[in-house]
Amino acid sequence: MKKFLLHTCCAPCSIAVIEELKSQFDVTVFFYNPNIHPQAEYLKRKEQVIKVCTEWNITMVDADYDAERWFDITKGLENEPESGKRCPLCFRMRMDVAAKYAKENNFDIWSSSLTFGRNKKSDVISPIGLSLQEKYGVEYYVEDWKKKGRQERSNQLVCDMNIYRQDYCGCAYSLRDKKLWEINKKQEEK
Repeated sequence: MKKFLLHTCCAPCSIAVIEELKSQFDVTVFFYNPNIHPQAEYLKRKEQVIKVCTEWNITMVDADYDAERWFDITKGLENEPESGKRCPLCFRMRMDVAAKYAKENNFDIWSSSLTFGRNKKSDVISPIGLSLQEKYGVEYYVEDWKKKGRQERSNQLVCDMNIYRQDYCGCAYSLRDKKLWEINKKQEEK
């Protein structure tokens, strides 16, 4: 069975993907998400990925929480909207670390659950994965994980396993924008 490294951003975005892949590959989940802010939220999301991996006996690699590096990479893009210029840099940073790990640890294939997110575009993420395939020589599995009934399956699994579902993308700026949106909505309702 081929060794498959799946970079995972959170349990809700990866649970249906893991379920699908574990019957076809020797899957290892790779959790590297220094973009998630604050650290308490990062730990909560990581805990849920651990819960899924433990329940299904899937190996999980817990990479470093390198928030300082993430803030350095996204410096100057603080006011970009979600899906703006900041996001591809964030995707590349996390996917590069995953692809390098796949290379160094003799994985046959790697991918990321990032395309599962509702605001995450496969046509932005897949080219990053393919460029990292070239860089590291490990096949990138191209898939838009939000398709083929996987979102419905994810919703069911999240409910069945009582998985925490976050309400913002993860970075400090998406949290800030969510809070601003909530304030504006409350003011409009007055």
